[in-house]
Amino acid sequence: MKTLEVVPLARVEGDGGITVTLDGKKVKSVTLDVHEGPRLIEQLVKGMTPEDDINVVPRICAICTLSHKYAAIRGLEKALAIDPPEKAQLMRDLMMLGENVESNSLHTFLLALPDFLGYPSAIAMLNDYGDDVKRALRLKKFGNYVMEVTSGRIVHGENPGLGGFGKYPSKKQLSDISLRSKELLPDAVRAVELFSSIEYSEYSEVDTTFMSVNAPNEQFGLAGDSILISNGNETSADDYKKLTSERVVPHSFAKRSKFNERPFTVGANARMINMGKRLDGQAADLFKENYSDRWLRNPLLNNLAQTIEIVWALEHMPETTEKIAALDDPARAEATRTTGSGTGAVEAPRGILYHHYEVKEGLIEVADIITPTAQNLDDIEVHLKACAERMLAEGKKDEELLLPLEMIARAYDPCISCATHLVNLKRV
Repeated sequence: MKTLEVVPLARVEGDGGITVTLDGKKVKSVTLDVHEGPRLIEQLVKGMTPEDDINVVPRICAICTLSHKYAAIRGLEKALAIDPPEKAQLMRDLMMLGENVESNSLHTFLLALPDFLGYPSAIAMLNDYGDDVKRALRLKKFGNYVMEVTSGRIVHGENPGLGGFGKYPSKKQLSDISLRSKELLPDAVRAVELFSSIEYSEYSEVDTTFMSVNAPNEQFGLAGDSILISNGNETSADDYKKLTSERVVPHSFAKRSKFNERPFTVGANARMINMGKRLDGQAADLFKENYSDRWLRNPLLNNLAQTIEIVWALEHMPETTEKIAALDDPARAEATRTTGSGTGAVEAPRGILYHHYEVKEGLIEVADIITPTAQNLDDIEVHLKACAERMLAEGKKDEELLLPLEMIARAYDPCISCATHLVNLKRV
C-alpha cells in the first residue's frame, strides 16, 4: 500500500485534505478530511438575545456572511412571529443577489477556471486570458458593492435586522446598481460561454439526489419555507433534521449529512435541476442550451450552473431596485411574542443553509446551524472515489489522479470554515 499527498487543497476557503487509500489498483477508501476545529457558535449564542445572535452567527464565514445573517433572521422572525414589510423583503432579495454574484464570480473565474485552462492560478492566466480575469474582478467588485449598499459594509454588515433594515439605500444608489448590473451582463454571459465550451471528464459521474429551497410563487430564488428534492418530493424546511440526518465521522471536525441513508448534493447545480425551468430572460435561454442529463451525475457542471446563476442575478437586479425605490421607508416590524421556534432556510452560493432557533422569554435557548458544505461532504467522497477507481482501471498513474480529484472537490465550491479543508492519496 502507498500514500500520495496533496496538502493543502488550493483555491478553496478553509483548510483540509482528501485522503485516498489504495491497495494496488483497488480504492480502499476516500475521505474528505476537515482539519479546522469546531467553531462552537451554536453554544456561544445560547442565552443571547435574538438581536445579538444575528450579529454573531455571520462571523462563521466572511464569504457567506449575508446568507448566515438572512437564514438567522428568517428563523428568528418565525420564532418571534415578526412579519417584515415588503420593502425589507425586497432589500433582502437584493443583498442575496449581490452575494451570489460576488461569490459565484470569484469561484468560477478565479478558483475553478485555471484548472480547466491548464494554469496554476488566475494570476498565471493574465497573459492569455487577461480580459476574463478583469471580468471576474469587475463582477466580484460589483457584488461587493451591492452587499455594502444593502448591509452597510462589504463583510459582516449590520444594516439588516429583525423586522427590517436600519437604513435603506438612496434612489441614486439603487439606480447605480440597476445601471451597473445591465452593463455587466455581457461579462456574465462570457462566463457561461467559457464554461459551456469545456469538455468535462466523465470519471466522476455518479447518480445522486439534489436538494434546494422551493422559492415562492414558482420562481427561481434563494429563500423558501420548503425544500425541493430531485425525486419529486417536497418537505417543509422545519423538517430539516430528517433531510440531513447529521452524524459525526472520525476523520473530520465537520459533521456529515445523509438523506434516507444516502449522500446528496446542494448548490447551484441542485438549484438548476430543481428550479431551472423557472428561470426567465437570457438565463433561461442559456440553461435550455446547456442543460443535459449529465447534470444529474457530474459535479463539475456545478461550475457552469454558477455562471448561469450570475446572469440570472444580474437580470433581476433592475426590477428589484425599481420596486425598492417605489416604496417608502418602513419602520421595523416588531416581535409579537417572546417564546417560539423557527427554521430559516436560504440558498447560500454553496447550497441550502439552515438556521434553527428556539427562543424562550426573549433569549436563545437552542441554536442549530447546518451549512451547505457539511451537507455536500459525503457526496464529494462518492464522486472522488468513482473518479479514482475509473482512472486506475484505465491504467492512470497515481500522480495523474491528483488534479482531477482536486477539481471535483473545488467544483462544490466548499466553504470549509463554515462546515466546522482538502488531497492525500495514500497507499497503505
